Amino acid sequence: MKIMIYSTPSCPFCVMAKEFLKENNIPFEEYDVAADLERRKEMMQKTGQMGVPVIDVDGSVFVGFDKELLAKKIGIKI
Repeated sequence: MKIMIYSTPSCPFCVMAKEFLKENNIPFEEYDVAADLERRKEMMQKTGQMGVPVIDVDGSVFVGFDKELLAKKIGIKI
């Protein structure tokens, strides 16, 4: 399973999403779209918007931190 999180340092929901994954020992790649223009463009192509976090789980992309949805996508029970 490949998980990518597009985030910004000042986004509290981004922090919560990353902490949730860390607490459950789920590896992920993090991209700071505030500093990385190429990743920001990539994120916008996937979603058509600038909202963060953008979470991509094996190509299934959603915007925002929804704990239940994320847990379902990664196959864990909360």
